[in-house]
Amino acid sequence: MSETSGPATGTRVIGGRTYDFSRRVVVMAIVNRTPDSFHDRGRTFALEKATEAVKAAADDGADWIDIGGVPFAPGPEVTAAEELDRVLPVVEAARDLAVVSVDTFRPEVAREVIKAGAGVINDTSGLRDPAMADAVAGTDAQLVITHSLAAPRTLHPRPQYGDVTAEVAGFLRERVGLALSRGVRPDQIIIDPGHDLNKNTLHTLEITRRLEEITSIGYPTLAALSNKDFIGETLDRPQQDRLAGTLATVVFCILRGARIMRVHDVRAATDAVRMTEAMLGWREPVYLRHNMD
Repeated sequence: MSETSGPATGTRVIGGRTYDFSRRVVVMAIVNRTPDSFHDRGRTFALEKATEAVKAAADDGADWIDIGGVPFAPGPEVTAAEELDRVLPVVEAARDLAVVSVDTFRPEVAREVIKAGAGVINDTSGLRDPAMADAVAGTDAQLVITHSLAAPRTLHPRPQYGDVTAEVAGFLRERVGLALSRGVRPDQIIIDPGHDLNKNTLHTLEITRRLEEITSIGYPTLAALSNKDFIGETLDRPQQDRLAGTLATVVFCILRGARIMRVHDVRAATDAVRMTEAMLGWREPVYLRHNMD
């Protein structure tokens, strides 16, 4: 597969819905059933709150809903059984409203949520356990392969890179090759450079600036950047005041080829995404009135 003619620009059927990534940007909402999530701080940990958040995200325009039961960052141990108890009811609540993605690094969890209707497995560990590829191979689910250095739930202080973008791209190529070797189809693969995951702000800004080196690998690229610390440190804004910076980064990443935006503030992000699509000539206005008479 060449880096310019791969499945990134093709049409895919994901969770029963069709996406043309040459002209379409997906808004992926975040719903975490965790008491210690990065941004929500447990706001949707209770099942009732999580299902309310799912409906609100769908109403606000989310195409996909990413459900997580275990944060990437270090914290208390969560068993696979507990993770499934957290995420399965939310998968069931969301599957008729949007494409369901599950953020997990465990193959056994991936298998169960795919059976329950998840259309995407979002593995932020980058196939640290190659059995994750086996769990997705032979199914209709998509597999997100994310760059990270450390195992999930593990600290990695002061990460060092020579050329961060080149190293991230090399990692993603290698892990894509691993997935393909274990039976995952090219049209199942999505890549994610892992904004802020084992990276400092300068690393993340450089990856974002050079994002075309990631998107040119030839697979749809997910950008998970919502409210992250690189935005806060760049603008000197606390975590709950990073929406403007997030929206600027969303648009910037779209213009450099990213096609899936993982966000907390769904309505604002959807407006930014749809406006960008319209300016690129990919989407018609909802209505025309101004100076039409």
